[in-house]
Amino acid sequence: MELNGKTALITGASSGMGVGIAKAFANAKVSVILLARRKNLLDKVADKIKSSGGKAFVYSVDLTDAQAVEKITNKIKTEVGIPDIIINNAGAGQWKFVDETSAEEAVQMMAVPYFAAFYITKAFLLDMLKRNSGHIVNMSSVASRFVWPGATAYTAARWAIRGFTEALRADLDNTNINVTLYESGVVDSTYWENNPNSRERVPKMAQLVPILTTEQVGAAIVNAVRKHKKLVVIPLMMKITYWQHAVVPWAVQWLMTKTGYKR
Repeated sequence: MELNGKTALITGASSGMGVGIAKAFANAKVSVILLARRKNLLDKVADKIKSSGGKAFVYSVDLTDAQAVEKITNKIKTEVGIPDIIINNAGAGQWKFVDETSAEEAVQMMAVPYFAAFYITKAFLLDMLKRNSGHIVNMSSVASRFVWPGATAYTAARWAIRGFTEALRADLDNTNINVTLYESGVVDSTYWENNPNSRERVPKMAQLVPILTTEQVGAAIVNAVRKHKKLVVIPLMMKITYWQHAVVPWAVQWLMTKTGYKR
């Protein structure tokens, strides 16, 4: 996709990877629509983009609220138009064992990212189909490919995103709407500050994989949209782990479990 002059909607754009993605698209001459709950933080991101000559639009919304999403997306359609690119980046969830996780936390972890991605995609999909163009990127984690101890509800939600992505791609077969799934290892972002006691549960095996910056994530997503990629896995060492998992899944899973967090 030629990006210059296009419009990208990014959820979870107030911090972490969302900021890196928003800046990367703005640098590619894409107008960005920034969604998250915290308007004050969204305004700061938008101000930085505008100060560099980019275009940014801010919409504060609770992405777990279907009615609120419908209302705000209708406003976006009127004020900005139908986005060319949707980045379903919003995600949350503290890493916990099942017995440590409340019912409310389990529901919240499924609400964001999965239901948020569903609501946003549904809101614009019919218009994208009428136009017969667009690109949807769903941000997930290597947790949607293999698992480790102490992050159960988080993992289940990422498998839901992967399933949603694969099913959506099948739905959109024979259209000009592309769908990308993003999965990576550890990213140095504010996610860990917002979800305390989670980073120490990263399996020791992950120490072999370089930690990513939010700028690297943003660059990878921009490249994926440009080149119509179906799957983004970074960095290279994580991609190698994926290849190993495809050949000997039992061995990689054994290492994930054995080097994972213990009670």
